[in-house]
Amino acid sequence: MSLAVKRVYDPPSPKDGCRVLVDRLWPRGLKKEDAALDLWAKEVGPSRELRQWFGHEPTRWEGFRHRYAGELDAMPDAWHALAEKARRGRVTLLFGARDEEHNNAVALKAYLENYLAAHGPH
Repeated sequence: MSLAVKRVYDPPSPKDGCRVLVDRLWPRGLKKEDAALDLWAKEVGPSRELRQWFGHEPTRWEGFRHRYAGELDAMPDAWHALAEKARRGRVTLLFGARDEEHNNAVALKAYLENYLAAHGPH
């Protein structure tokens, strides 16, 4: 099992494995050919309402994580394939936010790691 997070604006690396953009919106100023994506999983991104509520305010981080986990709980079909990919090899979750500690990719990584730890190898 191997999950990592990385800004989509950072150069791709062979160590990234499967590169998956997990934002609902395409990152500003980035050409699709420059992103070097294997997959754009926009459906796993937080809802518009949750993104707007969070507004990348670190003081709302714990609330965001909790609410986002609730959204993910309600849509396992959207993220289950990512968990299975991570079970088989390295997956790098890509995000566009400037804040590298408080963003949906960090929250999704923790969510997927908890899921994989609870459900063991298959």
